Amino acid sequence: MEAPTTTQPPVTVRVFKHQYPAVPRGARLARRVGLHKLHTWGVPYLSDASESAALILGELAANAVTHGRVPGRDFELRLSYMPGDPEAPGLLRIEVSDTRGERRPPGPGEITAPEDGSDSGRGLLIVEALADRWTVLDRDPGKTVRAELDLLY
Repeated sequence: MEAPTTTQPPVTVRVFKHQYPAVPRGARLARRVGLHKLHTWGVPYLSDASESAALILGELAANAVTHGRVPGRDFELRLSYMPGDPEAPGLLRIEVSDTRGERRPPGPGEITAPEDGSDSGRGLLIVEALADRWTVLDRDPGKTVRAELDLLY
């Protein structure tokens, strides 16, 4: 007697990876190119997912340029997208890596609000508020900050 077989629909995972100069212009370019790539993958501009991704991507890229910059080294953006359907949510993973390992940011649940009147210190609070999951990973050299969004349809 043969075991029944079930057929799963094929899963397509789209991946984009690129390095950018660790300067403010590089952070802006990473955000713009990343949003364009998401749009070509079916995450429309100005959708809730696109707006959340724009804020997360912008904050992580700005942090890589501001706090993770090593002269002469770039930072890396990696986007992974697995589209969903009405029965299963899709997944968007945003990863920003830099080469500075000694300035590790706080992880999930470790972030404190900045002092009143402070001009900085809110970026990871935004990531924590918008991402369904996020973490800080070690790499050699440096670190990667990964944020994930569940895409509901």
